[in-house]
Amino acid sequence: MQDVMSSTDIAQFLEQDQNKDLLRFLTAGSVDDGKSTLIGRLLFDSKKLYEDQLAALERDNVREGHAENDIDYALLLDGLKAEREQGITIDVAYRYFSTNKRKFIIADTPGHEQYTRNMVTGASTANLSIILVDARKGVITQTKRHTFLASLLGIKHVVLAVNKMDLMEYSQEVFENICGDYKNFVTRLNIPDVHCIPLSALKGDNVVDSSEKMPWYDGKTLLHHLETVHVGSDQNFIDLRYPVQYVLRPSQGYRGFAGKVASGIVRKGDELMVLPSRKKSVVTSITTYDGELDEAFPPQSVALTFADEIDISRGDMLVRPDNMPKVGRHFESMLVWMSEEPMDPTRQYLIKHANSTTRARIDKIRYRIDVNTLNKSESDAFELNDIGRTVLTTNKALCFDAYQKNKATGSFILIDPLSFNTVAVGMIIDRVSEEEMPSRITGGEQAAAVAGRSMITKAEREERLHQAGATIWITGLHGSGKNELAYKLERELFDRGAVTVLIDGSVVRAGLSRELDYSPADRAEHLRRVAHMCRMLNEQGLITICSFISPDESIRTQVAEIIGKERFYLVHVDAELEFCKAQEPELYAKAERGELQYLPGVDMAYDCPVKAAVTVDQRHVGVDPEKVVSYMLAQEVIR
Repeated sequence: MQDVMSSTDIAQFLEQDQNKDLLRFLTAGSVDDGKSTLIGRLLFDSKKLYEDQLAALERDNVREGHAENDIDYALLLDGLKAEREQGITIDVAYRYFSTNKRKFIIADTPGHEQYTRNMVTGASTANLSIILVDARKGVITQTKRHTFLASLLGIKHVVLAVNKMDLMEYSQEVFENICGDYKNFVTRLNIPDVHCIPLSALKGDNVVDSSEKMPWYDGKTLLHHLETVHVGSDQNFIDLRYPVQYVLRPSQGYRGFAGKVASGIVRKGDELMVLPSRKKSVVTSITTYDGELDEAFPPQSVALTFADEIDISRGDMLVRPDNMPKVGRHFESMLVWMSEEPMDPTRQYLIKHANSTTRARIDKIRYRIDVNTLNKSESDAFELNDIGRTVLTTNKALCFDAYQKNKATGSFILIDPLSFNTVAVGMIIDRVSEEEMPSRITGGEQAAAVAGRSMITKAEREERLHQAGATIWITGLHGSGKNELAYKLERELFDRGAVTVLIDGSVVRAGLSRELDYSPADRAEHLRRVAHMCRMLNEQGLITICSFISPDESIRTQVAEIIGKERFYLVHVDAELEFCKAQEPELYAKAERGELQYLPGVDMAYDCPVKAAVTVDQRHVGVDPEKVVSYMLAQEVIR
């Protein structure tokens, strides 16, 4: 640092430092392969540690070190208490440092299979992956798993760091055998640049300085390789993709569109197209916080203005008219499940792609892949850390590219719409045509639709709603309290999460049956209509709560037959006539004076149910819905 400061002034040094390019890399490997130790050694030997960090390292090494007589450099990375106690990495730890040639962001990722999602998180933005192997063990299952994940996430540069060479007497034969095994495996994957380095993280061999103990190795040290590996060509500067993040309107005279250039280069005077509207206009300015630019490229965040006042909103994408992304609702992707909650193929998730968010469903899992063996198997759902190929359909069309071509427009996350937790990350493979969609309507399903039958099965509805479609038919005299019971029951079921529809006789009379009177014939027609309505709702998986006098036993039987006896549950509110009269004295008085006809209990009979599923005794316990709810639980109408 002193040499640099003496040979140039501070302004030049800061400008030079500002213009250094950035390399993001991660370390991956099995437990005890020395990932954290390697990074610690890298920082220590390149003299990028401050005095207080060194003092803390020496202090922690005495108390918690696992390296016997040497300094345990892993303590620089393992920040969590559990990590230090177990000597393993659990969470992703990021470190930043720079040399005279380059700036670095390091992601130290866990080695355990159970933390696969953490490794995916760390690798999602990396240019290069350092895969560590223990020279004593060679290429093992975890080595293959981590290499596969690096390939899956589109990392084009891999360094195979053969660590702990000091424990194998720095043997050239051991190193070459491991490299041969690894290269045989990696040829099956899409990783064009693989570099092997023998080293000892603990002793510092070939990490920053070349090792005198391995004179047979004439390649680069790890730091030298990191400083010189060319990653600039990994960026896509051809296909312009500019997802709009914000519409800027600070004054009447300015209307700009802010976002990050995902790929390609945009210049003033370029004609761009807005997706999905397909309107075109010419770029008039490219603005940043520091002023105007003539061109912008990834990953710059800029604001664009256009010659025309065309409609552009957040989530739209700006592209060149002759270089379009794919636009569609159906696509295949590789999905990494990251939630403790297993995938539910019957529900919809939110999908966040670029700056657009909509709903999506998982139509089919093509296969699940065993990341340890690369074997494929059939699966109906994913659990935590599962990876597989899936077909997705979104509610709104997305503008996307294949992930291998463009990470920004080829990646997405799935979000639980209730908890808003990220449940999965995905890498788009390609669009799927309507004809290839696994969810397309088959011949049998088309016939069902034509015949008016739902393509959703009863079991699917019950699984989704956690209930069975059923009708709770409450009968009783006027004034018995059946309406009160119906509304209390609705409240109780709602609080338990059930999906219900309450059908009140007076409401139906006011609309669907308003031309009918209370004569036995019209009352039967009225109940027939209600029964058909209940049947339709029950077939949709809903629970209907009906409150009707329905005084005739034969009519109640007919209603049960229309609805379906297996889902018809009769509840009788048992109350004496005198009690009912006391509740509604005017109504009964009017009937007794002959001013009202067909009132059950006065001028027509009321048949008490012979075999009610539940009888609620109004005289002793009132209309507590608990007895009905208990019965529904016992019958598994609700769960």
